Amino acid sequence: MKRAKGPALKILALRMPALAIPVLAIPALLFAGTMRAADAPVVVTSIKPIHSLVSAIMQGVGEPELIVDGAASPHTYNLKPSNARALQNAKVIFWVGPGLEAFLEKPLQALGRDASIAELDNAPGLVKLPFREGGAFEPHDDGGEHDSASATPEHEHDHAEATHGAEADHDHGTFDTHLWLDPMNAKAMAAMITTTLVAADPANALTYQGNARALDDRLDALDTELKGIVAPVKGKPFIVFHDAYQYFEHRYGIRVAGSITVSPETIPGAERVSEIHRKVGELGATCVFAEPQFEPRLVNVVIEGTSAKSGVLDPEAATLKAGPDLYFTLMRGIANSMKDCLSSA
Repeated sequence: MKRAKGPALKILALRMPALAIPVLAIPALLFAGTMRAADAPVVVTSIKPIHSLVSAIMQGVGEPELIVDGAASPHTYNLKPSNARALQNAKVIFWVGPGLEAFLEKPLQALGRDASIAELDNAPGLVKLPFREGGAFEPHDDGGEHDSASATPEHEHDHAEATHGAEADHDHGTFDTHLWLDPMNAKAMAAMITTTLVAADPANALTYQGNARALDDRLDALDTELKGIVAPVKGKPFIVFHDAYQYFEHRYGIRVAGSITVSPETIPGAERVSEIHRKVGELGATCVFAEPQFEPRLVNVVIEGTSAKSGVLDPEAATLKAGPDLYFTLMRGIANSMKDCLSSA
């Protein structure tokens, strides 16, 4: 083989770098991408709405793991071996708190010792609402005694009666833990999520903070959108499967007239179902809403012989695919389900 000489050698020399650099760079780029993925902290979340908020803040850094996936409910969930491994490997864990995910309380103590654990019902600025009793709502059994005559009637809550996370005693038995169903509470939790991630992973602080600002703006826009969706049906009473919607009601002025049960872990007895059946007629409830995880036949029994219609609400996103947009799909779904059923009733 002859060696190139003269001008031909110069041409070859000029062409060599252009060809060689991209080829040599490919392994380096692949390695850099692998390193970025490896550097992302292992983050575990309890339920889909929280996973969605964390996912939005972690975009560009990594993806959090989810414990209560699919159609499962935190009210009835049993921890899997894969969940236990995730907790053990986690650098950061986000949950609402033992009032909602009671199944996590002991595993976190045993498996999450090396992780930063953020209990989001402690987030500063949260509006917390007490459990409702009296009227068409069951007494909530938190181990104490209640005087039903002095129970707070439904629909008389206002912001002055709510307690705030930074001020209230941290008693998991006294407040409703479905906190995320108010976008302003979602904003408060997102702020705590951001602070926790920045502390655990300061190298990615700017990304977390930028994502958090974008999420904050989206939540403000969502709040305005939801107000418009439910405005036409604000005065129409309805019954829900369990009393999970106080925060949505409180924020948007809708009228939940009662619940079939307070604790979905326990199927209500015949006496309770008969009581709600009577209340549907007495209160003029136009819709009774089931939930996808729980027994739908109870709703059919409750509306039998009445003019009320049935619908479905999904407060824990059982039917939705996990991801950063899930929270927005969840909240729009609740608003639109209420509007559709109540508008046609």
